[in-house]
Amino acid sequence: MSAKESNLPTHRMARFSKFASLATRVAGNVITEGTKQLAKGNRPSAKELMLTPKNIARLTDQLAHLRGAAMKLGQMLSMDAGDILEPELANILSRLRSDADPLPAKQLNQVLENALGDSWKANFITFNFKPIASASIGQVHQAYSDAGDKLAVKVQYPGIRKSIDSDVNNVGTLLNIVGLIPKTVDYKGLLEEAKKQLHDEADYAREADYATRYYHALKEHTHFVVPKIHPQISAESILAMDFIEGVSIEQIEGHDQSTRDFVMRSLLELMFRELFDFKMVQTDPNFANYLYVEHTHQIGLLDFGATREYSDRFSDGYRLAFTSVINHDEQGLNLGLEQIGFFSETILPAQRQAILNLVKMACEPMLVDEDYDFKASGLAQRLREAGTILSMEQEYWHTPPADALFLHRKIGGMYLLAARLGAKVNIKELVTPYLHLSKKATT
Repeated sequence: MSAKESNLPTHRMARFSKFASLATRVAGNVITEGTKQLAKGNRPSAKELMLTPKNIARLTDQLAHLRGAAMKLGQMLSMDAGDILEPELANILSRLRSDADPLPAKQLNQVLENALGDSWKANFITFNFKPIASASIGQVHQAYSDAGDKLAVKVQYPGIRKSIDSDVNNVGTLLNIVGLIPKTVDYKGLLEEAKKQLHDEADYAREADYATRYYHALKEHTHFVVPKIHPQISAESILAMDFIEGVSIEQIEGHDQSTRDFVMRSLLELMFRELFDFKMVQTDPNFANYLYVEHTHQIGLLDFGATREYSDRFSDGYRLAFTSVINHDEQGLNLGLEQIGFFSETILPAQRQAILNLVKMACEPMLVDEDYDFKASGLAQRLREAGTILSMEQEYWHTPPADALFLHRKIGGMYLLAARLGAKVNIKELVTPYLHLSKKATT
């Protein structure tokens, strides 16, 4: 489905009216389809009437048109709840991970003028008005700087930052009303997470700072390439950086086993370095954030909008938790999870045990000192199912701190990517240098 240019509604009332008219049209389709089915003697369920191809297509097109919160929620639902959504909806929502309608040239030019001044073109030898990628917060353009550097320029959609909270609430209500979110999905929790992540991603100065910190932290690491930020042609709604040539990380699915293993080993090794050494983690597991640079055998890291910093206490809590799982020390695991903030004071023993079991399952690859086959193990799927069962229980356990939720999404995303690529990695070997293991556990 090719993206078509469309003006982005920037005022809150204009955006709200789009949501309202969409809900009305979906409801109208339900009535029309229901009348047709009843005339044929059928008695369709409400869900069947909601999930008609016309309704799903209408909903997806409108979410892509509104971008921002609408797309982010679609992305999160397709990634976090993909296995429990209706297959038709999951397939179409997956489109929202990286495919928004691009801004028309006139609206794009206005954003650039507002950010860089009327003579913004003087900063570039060339600027391609057709985006090379469109996502929830902005779109990316290829350009050459006045100095001749090939650039990727992120341009934020106008009005997105101000509309985040109301958009998230509107789209959550809409999806819930039209019956497209399963009752078992904690959509209110997803809404709050979406708001937080969107506000962070919309702060381009914040992202530029984290990208620069990663650039320096990984400068000597030959496996990774981080784009250099160009602050002189960046602004509140514009972020210019070096252009990285490569293929999307999912495309290496057809490469040889050693390449897939190398890529996944490097990414998982980086994740442990982020948690224990850098104490800052890029927490968005979207596969579009990674490229494979074939001619240099490197991994390009593209997006730092969802980076979070972690305290020593938090990092050490995970060090203790991972160490305790490998040492089969349940008391230590309890202490580690308490340090992270997992348990409320009123948690029941059975509830606590359910959490301990879930964490042990997540640490399964650390228990074998050999390459772990993520695809054959089905670990990502088992974790998702176990987490869904837990969340289905009303007030079964108090939500862990947001820092832990974001980290768990990153770990889950890495496991999903490893399974997608069919990668085999010795996780115990990667994590051991950061842990305090007994001799028995390391032999």
